[in-house]
Amino acid sequence: MPYSEPTNLAVVACPGGGAFASEVITHLRHMYKHRFSLKSDVISKRYAMEKEKVVQQVNLKNDMETSDLCIRGNTDKYRQPAFKVNTRFTYFANGEFKTEIMDCIRGKDVYIFQDVENHEKLALNDGKNVLSLSVNDHVMSLLVTIDAVRQAGASQITLVLPAYPYSRQHKKKSREGLTAALLGHIYEMMEVKRIITLDLHSREIINAFAHTHCENLHASYQIIRELARIVDLTKEDLVVVSPDTGAIDRNKFYATGLKKPLAMIYKERDYSIVTQDAKNTNIKSIKLLGDVKGKVAFLADDMLGTGGTLLKAMGFLHEQGATKVIAAISLPFFTGNAIEQFDEAYSKGLFYRIIGTNAVYHDSLLKREWYISTNVSGLFANVITRLHHNQSLSDLLDNRTIIDKLIKMSTPAPECAAKKEE
Repeated sequence: MPYSEPTNLAVVACPGGGAFASEVITHLRHMYKHRFSLKSDVISKRYAMEKEKVVQQVNLKNDMETSDLCIRGNTDKYRQPAFKVNTRFTYFANGEFKTEIMDCIRGKDVYIFQDVENHEKLALNDGKNVLSLSVNDHVMSLLVTIDAVRQAGASQITLVLPAYPYSRQHKKKSREGLTAALLGHIYEMMEVKRIITLDLHSREIINAFAHTHCENLHASYQIIRELARIVDLTKEDLVVVSPDTGAIDRNKFYATGLKKPLAMIYKERDYSIVTQDAKNTNIKSIKLLGDVKGKVAFLADDMLGTGGTLLKAMGFLHEQGATKVIAAISLPFFTGNAIEQFDEAYSKGLFYRIIGTNAVYHDSLLKREWYISTNVSGLFANVITRLHHNQSLSDLLDNRTIIDKLIKMSTPAPECAAKKEE
């Protein structure tokens, strides 16, 4: 039975990806238990067997098929898979990493989690050292872990990278490297079968792969769900605003789903200046195509680094007369002193809320009044189970149907609206 112990699905969490992996595993355990319960109910009715007998027969079958003498646990109860593989990570004084797989994963379908933008303090060397790692440290840790998993005999390897490293280095403008593609080639060379990521900065990255599949997930449903909780979509006059030309397709999707007007901010930039922090950006002038006066302005973007671009955009919309400015960020990096800059902007009333996902672990963000975290671990858990059981991902990759249902649930029926007016 594929929904009970033993299972061929295994999760290896790199130091940076541990927090997100734990949340996904919680969803996986709940989903597997629920699915097993449903299957047991159907089979017991279909074959006129008591449910307890069905569970016992499943456990007997698993005990007979295991390479061990038998599986730990009661014979008459559901044996929930553990999923997580015990792993030891060593960080040496010279900066080298070593990964040791402590459990047998031979022949298993292994999912390796890594959050390369996790800059919180992490426990390494069996908790003896606590370090904050850079993106490059996380990437090297990931590569070492892939090799360890491959050497341990995994049947196939999938990377779960909510934030794809170096995704902003995807275009060749002069004498520069295509680092996003370079990493893709390395993963492919290391026999990675699939990569699961969230809101890739550019679709061009997917084209870098010849054999590895890249599943690019979207947090639009989760973001709209949070937006509906803080804004009455049936009453408030809302306009979707694209913060720049590069985000026009993403915001057009939101405008279409919400059935709201779309505006756009056009920024004139001086590309001889490299953005250093939220205040010192290369933006020289801003213009608005559309109208936000007396309306709630909603912006969506894929990632937020120093936040300078978004701060200028939100301040500009506030000046243009927007009643509330709300931003949605799939990957909230908040690098440097970005959080302090947003604290200052919020105290001045330049924006109302920022909706981000838990795909990037940032503990200090959760303490901010202006920040709302939406959980995408359930989405990743759903994708992982479907991939593992060779099921379709269509409705998860293109979530317009469930967004339509969410909008309809938020919209009162004509009869209800008429009664309210009376």
